[in-house]
Amino acid sequence: MNSPTQPDGRPVRIDAWVWAVRMFKTRSDAATAVKAGHVKLNGNAVKPAQQVVPGDRVRVWRNHHEHDLEVLATVRKRVGAPIARTCYTDHAPPPPPKEFMPSVPVRERGAGRPTKKERREMEKFRRGFR
Repeated sequence: MNSPTQPDGRPVRIDAWVWAVRMFKTRSDAATAVKAGHVKLNGNAVKPAQQVVPGDRVRVWRNHHEHDLEVLATVRKRVGAPIARTCYTDHAPPPPPKEFMPSVPVRERGAGRPTKKERREMEKFRRGFR
């Protein structure tokens, strides 16, 4: 018999599986996300007790990024990151590089109050994001 931390092909609750493969920090966070509809099994919103088996597709919305996971193996207990990565394949495109995101201007520490010109530039910059 396999131990609970070894990947196998037996059905596992979806909230336990997404927690075990480190998509969520705690089991209760995983259950809350499933209840809120942030985790979908084969395209359908499910309850936390829904069973997941190898071959299923799980979509997880987390940290403003969607993960499209194909279940390769099931685990019932939380495992280390190297083992967790072998339990699924992520088919989602990688997040955009940070260089495309606008950067917030930073004043040097101890530079004192901004001048009137600097203040106007900061206000102009902030208005661009509204």
